Amino acid sequence: MRASILIDPERPKVKRATVLRMLEEAGLKVTQTRPEIGVVVGGDGVFSDYGRLISIPLLFVAVRSTEPTASKGYLAEVRFDRLREALEEIKRKRYTVVEYRRLRVEINGVVRGEVFTDVYLEKGGDSNCLRYHLDVQGGKGRTFTDSAIANGVIICTSAGSTGYYSYVDRLRRGDRLEPDRYTQIGRDEVGVCHIAPVLTARDDTGKAPLRYTVPWGASFRLRLTRDADARLFGVIKSRNGIRVRVGDSIDVGPSPNTTRVIKLALGAG
Repeated sequence: MRASILIDPERPKVKRATVLRMLEEAGLKVTQTRPEIGVVVGGDGVFSDYGRLISIPLLFVAVRSTEPTASKGYLAEVRFDRLREALEEIKRKRYTVVEYRRLRVEINGVVRGEVFTDVYLEKGGDSNCLRYHLDVQGGKGRTFTDSAIANGVIICTSAGSTGYYSYVDRLRRGDRLEPDRYTQIGRDEVGVCHIAPVLTARDDTGKAPLRYTVPWGASFRLRLTRDADARLFGVIKSRNGIRVRVGDSIDVGPSPNTTRVIKLALGAG
């Protein structure tokens, strides 16, 4: 079986040579030319990056760390210390491939990328809260507009629901953080969550939404109502994101492409 190694090129959690040795010892041919699977070693951010770009089946491998701020690896199928076992299972064809839907993101009618987990608009370092409208066409006649003053807004797939979308769960008790709490949404849903809002309003309904889901197939249009240092993250690999200004339209909707994820009986333990 042909496999490619996919790691963070700037901050790899494990050296490529170490992963290469393990794959070769397991009898896999490591190549960048027409690989059959990709072995992604890192954390949820790395899984998200490669998941939005790669079409071959991907094995997500997390690296254990005692560092409190390290990635939790919620998307991982296996931990690095069990990679050899996982590779043996793959060699014996004892795995399945699950397809996850992606979102497509356009700015002013130009496709900027796809999303495996989440895309979010957030205020930059030189801004106060963002003011924006979010138009939602949710299917089955459910069309509405959220207006908000907030730090930003998240739109996420089922694969991304354990991440930023779940910050509300981690604050649920109010007086302390519970970092391992999260909400999972279904594969037939898209999640929306306003980030630390001071105001939200939905049309003239009197509702003040914070977080909700809509059926898969919904489309979204996001527009600033006041200029600010606003950045869009999740569609390109950049710590600075994409600068968004008043007059720009961000359109998010279903992509025809999917991310194919390898599932094993081993689990991530």
